[in-house]
Amino acid sequence: MLLIILMSFKEGYSEGIYNAKRYGLTKTTFNKGKSIKFYAEELGGTDFVSLNYYVTKTKELLKPCEMPEKKVIHFLNNVKLITSE
Repeated sequence: MLLIILMSFKEGYSEGIYNAKRYGLTKTTFNKGKSIKFYAEELGGTDFVSLNYYVTKTKELLKPCEMPEKKVIHFLNNVKLITSE
């Protein structure tokens, strides 16, 4: 499920809204989609979300960077991408 959500973010930089605040989002994919680095930073604030996600032969691993897994999952499920026209 999280892989599907992460794949919905475009590669590189984008922006989104979370808890009525604007965030800069950066997604980098490695190893033919087997590894994803994701970083989101509140623009004009101090909040951030950082994670690595790995797909192995037997399972998928979410590795938050110095924050609770619950915070990462909530962010990914609730951030709304801002689309440029």
